[in-house]
Amino acid sequence: MDKQLILQTERLRLRPFSLDDALNVQKLAGDKNIAQTTLLIPHPYKDGDAEIWINTHKPMLGKGKSVTYAIVVKNTDDLIGAIGLTLSQEYDHAEMGYWIGAPFWGKGYCTEAARGILKYGFEELKLNRIFAHHMTNNPASGKVMEKIGMLYEGCCRQHVKRWGEYHDIKLYGILKSDYEG
Repeated sequence: MDKQLILQTERLRLRPFSLDDALNVQKLAGDKNIAQTTLLIPHPYKDGDAEIWINTHKPMLGKGKSVTYAIVVKNTDDLIGAIGLTLSQEYDHAEMGYWIGAPFWGKGYCTEAARGILKYGFEELKLNRIFAHHMTNNPASGKVMEKIGMLYEGCCRQHVKRWGEYHDIKLYGILKSDYEG
């Protein structure tokens, strides 16, 4: 995979990140409310972290390991979050991950972006399965997974450690045969 498609939904455009997004990424992802419900977002989000993260996207895409999108509102071009797929080409599956900046919560943007990524994963990448997980301290993420048709597959007790505490995660998945485009 060398070229990253731009994806469109009703209200959103999913596009590659650019270094011009770094300041907004640092501001949005740097919110402790975002970091405490994710595993990979650092807190505090230091100067330069966003640039380092953005610079990993193109090489990972080129190796077929992952595809990461900036979520922007179509009519304003405001960056509101990120969504992507970590690919396992050998097994034709991918793990979906996402975050939405706190000022944009409760507007259905994450669900809309996730539907766009599902479509891309099944129709363009020809995946057989897409799965995701959330820490149990983030039930809103589980609701997104349910809204896009993922099925609850189980709870992994104390599966992850974040900031010195163990957390349960809930796992969801959807098969291509279940997907209703």
